[in-house]
Amino acid sequence: MNRIERLISKYCPDGVESQPLSKIGELVRGNGMPKTDFVESGVGCIHYGQIYTQFETWTKETITCVSEETAQKLAKVNPGDLIITNTSEDIEGVCKAVAWLGNSQIVTGGHATVFKHSQDPKYISYYTQTPTFFIEKRKFATGTKVIDVSAKNLAKIKIPIPPLVVQREIVAILDTFAELEAELEAELEARQRQYEYYRDKLLNFDTYSDVGFKSLEELFVTRNGYTPAKSNLTYWENGTVPWFRMDDIRANGRILGESLQKVSIEAVKGGRIFPANSIIVATSATIGEHALITVPHLSNQRFTSLSLRSEFTNIIDMKFVFYYCFILADWCRKNTTTSSFSSVDMNGFKRFLFPIPPLEVQQKIVSILDNFNTLVNDLSIGLPAEIKAHRQQYEYYRDKLLTFEETT
Repeated sequence: MNRIERLISKYCPDGVESQPLSKIGELVRGNGMPKTDFVESGVGCIHYGQIYTQFETWTKETITCVSEETAQKLAKVNPGDLIITNTSEDIEGVCKAVAWLGNSQIVTGGHATVFKHSQDPKYISYYTQTPTFFIEKRKFATGTKVIDVSAKNLAKIKIPIPPLVVQREIVAILDTFAELEAELEAELEARQRQYEYYRDKLLNFDTYSDVGFKSLEELFVTRNGYTPAKSNLTYWENGTVPWFRMDDIRANGRILGESLQKVSIEAVKGGRIFPANSIIVATSATIGEHALITVPHLSNQRFTSLSLRSEFTNIIDMKFVFYYCFILADWCRKNTTTSSFSSVDMNGFKRFLFPIPPLEVQQKIVSILDNFNTLVNDLSIGLPAEIKAHRQQYEYYRDKLLTFEETT
């Protein structure tokens, strides 16, 4: 019998009672706080948006501050309190919780609720990541475009409350997993920075007098992506033409031969499918994101397609172009115009210069970067594979440790 089992047998042999949050603590809804209230120094603050992107389970540091005057109007967060998000664009993000373990009082704003309690704060935060909690919060979620769990409904969500000695032992085990994963991710991040450094060095031809340059519009036929009419169901049923979106890059990487969604041939404007071995570059929204598409395809309106002109097929390696598009991506992010939303300066985009080194040089650079990229990003080998396996192991034990027999 392991230590957790011994503790449960000793302190809660008849099971663990699940209680609504309102019974085990106090929920204090945050007040509105626009990002314009942020200042460089003042009272520490955690904005609900930061919980989605910058914190996993707990933190001892804040990233932003507000003035003393603004802080007086906001919800107070004491060491040990949790900040729980009330809204998100998806069901996964809503009710995400971060435990504040710093030494002083901080504040939080709207779209978040402060949970004041006497339990182990990390225990509660870990529990909010489990499938059981996901099922529970889904009962109280409302909305479609924005998912909301109000403070009133948050109070009704139940979680199991074993004795503190059991909570703390569970936290100690899960912390060990988290620390190892953090070490692996830090090492991977260092390798990623090293890869990007050498990639940029290899792709720098500014000092090579014998390497010519050609503009993007000289090398490529450019076409805008589009979304076929959603109202025409025949465009979206039994599709055979791959239709790429940012979701494909997020899910499957930057070299793509299969899309998450397909459209029918009738949906293709003028029957003109984008050719295989084209680059798609996001010129609005997530600017600069790009992928090499190895099959005939379409893309949505966020992307501009770059198809190599036929006269250059024997002197340009499209994989070399794919890697050079990381340089293009950096240029795109620095050269935007703003109307209703940010987009790339397309006049400048068409004038962007690509180097044309000898084909054997392009292929050598591609070989080096392919090997480096595999070591850094391939989920089947090396550190990425180790992190993936560790994450799966952590999730297995987290869910197992946080599942209890209910009291009868």
